[in-house]
Order: sequence, then structure tokens, then C-alpha cells
Amino acid sequence: MKKLMTILACAAALAATGALAADGAKHKTPQQEKMAACNKEAEGKKGDERKAFMSTCLSSKTADAKSAAQHEKTKSCSKQAAGKKGDEHKAFMKDCLAHQA
Repeated sequence: MKKLMTILACAAALAATGALAADGAKHKTPQQEKMAACNKEAEGKKGDERKAFMSTCLSSKTADAKSAAQHEKTKSCSKQAAGKKGDEHKAFMKDCLAHQA
């Protein structure tokens, strides 16, 4: 009976670990997403060419550039929204950020 309970406990633990691993696979970090994108772009490259490409691709600052651009948009809209408060400010910012290029 003890062996059966031990086996069932181990099976339950393994099943829970598998479920957690499957759930974790659904949520990729930005670095994992970047790695997947770079791998896709590197198809056909081999050896040193692939290493050099992957190094450049993974160290690129594209995400940081997007963040900086968004920050500049927000800063610009905030200046234009001077004097607005509450819902009026919120609505103006939403519209402004949606129409900034």
C-alpha cells in the first residue's frame, strides 16, 4: 500500500511539473521572442556567418528605440495637454498618442 501511495504521489508531482512547464512555454520573455525572430532571420546561414549575424541581431537596440520613440510622443502630448485635468486630460492624451506619427 505504501508503494502504491508513493507511486501516485510521484505521478502527481510529475504531472504538475509538466503542466507548469507547458504553462511557462506560453509566455515568452522579450529576449526569447528576440531570439526566435533572429533564428528565423538566420535561416540558411552557417558557421561563423551565422554566429556573427546572431550576435549583431541579438545585440540590436530595436526595442529600446521603440521605447524611446513612445517616450518622446508622450512628452510631446503632455506639453500640449498643459492645463487640462481629469477626464479631459485623459481623453486628450489618448487621442494625441493615437495620432502622433
